[in-house]
Amino acid sequence: MAMATAKLSSPTTSLLAGGRSRRSAPARRATVIRAAAGSYADELVSTAKSVASPGRGILAIDESNATCGKRLSSIGLDNTEANRQAYRQLLLTTAGLGEYISGAILFEETLYQSTTDGKKFVDCLKDQNIMPGIKVDKGLVPLPGSNNESWCQGLDGLASRRTVVSIPCGPSALAVKEAAWGLARYAAIAQDNGLVPIVEPEILLDGDHAIERTLEVAEKVWSEVFFYLAQNNVLFEGILLKPSMVTPGAEHKEKASPEAIAKYTLTMLRRRVPPAVPGIMFLSGGQSEVEATLNLNAMNQSPNPWHVSFSYARALQNSVLKTWQGRPENVDAAQKALLARAKANSLAQLGRYTGEGESDEAKKGMFQKGYTY
Repeated sequence: MAMATAKLSSPTTSLLAGGRSRRSAPARRATVIRAAAGSYADELVSTAKSVASPGRGILAIDESNATCGKRLSSIGLDNTEANRQAYRQLLLTTAGLGEYISGAILFEETLYQSTTDGKKFVDCLKDQNIMPGIKVDKGLVPLPGSNNESWCQGLDGLASRRTVVSIPCGPSALAVKEAAWGLARYAAIAQDNGLVPIVEPEILLDGDHAIERTLEVAEKVWSEVFFYLAQNNVLFEGILLKPSMVTPGAEHKEKASPEAIAKYTLTMLRRRVPPAVPGIMFLSGGQSEVEATLNLNAMNQSPNPWHVSFSYARALQNSVLKTWQGRPENVDAAQKALLARAKANSLAQLGRYTGEGESDEAKKGMFQKGYTY
């Protein structure tokens, strides 16, 4: 059985596989036959709970080859399959990673790759009780009739559809509805094929708006998402959510404290997300490594009806890349850097992170205006 993720605004979508073997699921996307999700209900619930386990979260490494190339170029490496394989091998063979990571979202190339000594990356993950997943969307295209917004292709091929919701652009009612409906159809198709959908509505950080405006938009978006999830008979106990945190716009004159971000984010979740949903796996959305961890920690200072955790890409990998620099002799140090970040976020999920001893590099913001995946 498996798991899946869908976003409302940024371009990655994935399927995490666990329980009953489903290695052929991504290849079957083009010939989906609707069936009752109930036939997989127990497995859907079991897989979702496994990923939403105490002190663990998701490592998102589902960047497209082009985006992975940008990461590699930042340390002076060419965007070749060999270099992409070397980097992903570094990540996925880190000993002890399963203590802090419960799922890994992969790009299709990675799903079928092996280590240099011939071991499948998927098997590396399974050996550490980490559920492997697959990005299934086909990229963003302009959404006609919207405020310069986009939608994510691929629903016709068992993918999730995500519409980029930009606060400075509106967001338009059309974009919100298109996103919510597409996410719900994606989730229903995924569950009908034994996949746990990770529904991912992301509100972009772009803009100079206050945190109150982000809350307003997030509530609007999530109300539509859950309306259409219910209309499509999606089993809430068998999904995970991957939202962005409720923060001020990245260009707002005042930064919000972790306590304020936690307050507004949890307010939004309590108003819009049923307690039947097992896990909320936040994306970092361009925050610094330390910011993303501090904000997660603040949200876990009191009990929540859901497992509140992380599904980070850049906020888990930035220090790793800077440490590795593409040099074989730096692999051990880079893997230690990955474990340090994973452990920090594990502590944050448990509400025990202090932020002591963090490097200046980990405190650097990673927001990029108009970022595309």
